[in-house]
Amino acid sequence: QVQLVESGGGLVQAGGSLRLSCAASGRTFTVYAMGWFRQAPGKEREFVAAVNWVGGSTYYADSVKGRFTISRDNAKNTVYLQMNSLKPDDTAVYFCAARRTIVTGRAPNEYDYWGRGTQVTVSS
Repeated sequence: QVQLVESGGGLVQAGGSLRLSCAASGRTFTVYAMGWFRQAPGKEREFVAAVNWVGGSTYYADSVKGRFTISRDNAKNTVYLQMNSLKPDDTAVYFCAARRTIVTGRAPNEYDYWGRGTQVTVSS
């Protein structure tokens, strides 16, 4: 099993920045990629960004492209999500996820492990 723990959420004004972190532990050698999803009240969980552990290829939802940056630190088994120019529409619970294959799609059911989530609230 792989355990994921997110941190870094909080309340920020529109236009501000936050950095989320997700530390993986356990059988991390089985992880080939990690990603971030978010879920706002009354909405489905949606893909935000993902990164392959080897090679570092990154993938972004159109809604965050140019504002968010995903990165990873292999030595620390940690993935980050730098969020800039935040908007009220970015308000959601952000979940870290890991998968046992490289990124081939953006559906939540392609991911094998999930963190508990961290709240991000952007005020207008």
